Amino acid sequence: MARKPMVVSLFVFAKGSKHAFCTACGYVDNKRVGVEVTRTPIVKVKPLEMELLAMQSLADCASFDKTIHPNLPQLYELPHQILQSLNSLTALKEIYQNSDPFVTALAFSLLLAPTFLIVSEFNKNYSQVDRLWSILPSIYNIHYVVYARISGLETERLNHLLAFSIAWSLRLTFNYYRKGGYNRGSEDYRWAIIQKRLGPSLFFLLNIFFISLAQSLLLLLLTTPAYIMLVSSQFMGKMSLTDYMFTHALVGLVIIEFVADQQQWDFQEAKKLYLNSAQKPDQYKPENLERGFVVTGLWSWSRHPNFAAEQAIWIIVYLWGCWTTRTLYNWTLVGAASYIALFQASTRLTELLSAQKYPEYALYRKDVGKFLPRLNQIVTKINGSRPPNTGKESKIK
Repeated sequence: MARKPMVVSLFVFAKGSKHAFCTACGYVDNKRVGVEVTRTPIVKVKPLEMELLAMQSLADCASFDKTIHPNLPQLYELPHQILQSLNSLTALKEIYQNSDPFVTALAFSLLLAPTFLIVSEFNKNYSQVDRLWSILPSIYNIHYVVYARISGLETERLNHLLAFSIAWSLRLTFNYYRKGGYNRGSEDYRWAIIQKRLGPSLFFLLNIFFISLAQSLLLLLLTTPAYIMLVSSQFMGKMSLTDYMFTHALVGLVIIEFVADQQQWDFQEAKKLYLNSAQKPDQYKPENLERGFVVTGLWSWSRHPNFAAEQAIWIIVYLWGCWTTRTLYNWTLVGAASYIALFQASTRLTELLSAQKYPEYALYRKDVGKFLPRLNQIVTKINGSRPPNTGKESKIK
């Protein structure tokens, strides 16, 4: 029996024949088949990498209709193809190489959704997505780089994007770890509050469609600029000065996030020490620690400097994709826009809870901008005078 070297296509059986013809590669399987299909047309399927490399312009590479839409039917074929090829690494590699890289990533993302749902409901812990939040975007970016390499495409831009992505993942994973996010039973306190407000039935629906499904898809959509960079690499040469500027901007924002995280961590550790033992660290005054939240360093310029940098990061990744394809906008905006919408809603809830917990938080909101410094803040900082509405000299320094 002849070996079928490609299993990623449809097979058609001619009437009265004992042979199965692979419509993608033309190989014949001499295995006797007892089912006849008389009305199935024979469709010639080109290898996917040839389709992706058949784009006529950079603008085509950023077109959803010319890249993603024609290949979405692969999503339905992938599960069967993979199951039929589990015993052959060669066949699995061919499936991978002849499947659209976005569709492959989409299938993985959709597979994760029911996994998140089942685990969260079984454990009654709804931070399952949170545990992979910092990891999944880099996994998708690694996937795009691997696909580009085995397809013989230029990967310099993708390599730089991946390097940033790994740095982003390391910073966020480390911060989540030291806060106890990976401890058994650890959960974002906001889920319990939302569950109490919605009730069990509505919260279960929220878990299905938002916590498990929408968030999983969002982490994939964030990385779609890497996909159009992959497709457009056939038209692009080496990295340009502008590409390096994008890279440096992203690394700079990750550094800002790290500094903001560290400043908040140092304050919370000092507050814990002060409240538990009355021991006062040298860098904080008692009234600062008693206030309960950090207002120094980057936090004197922005109430959420890490959130501001985080949103800016994915806007810049999107703009980098636009620059690469020479488009003013493209479909990958849905990832960055959805991420920003999520952060706006999340920040609003966080601030409502902070205002209830800390009496002086309302004054802090008047003095300091949510994400970006206000004009009067900048003037105050330059003049070195005390900000208005603080009530105490040590409120914000």
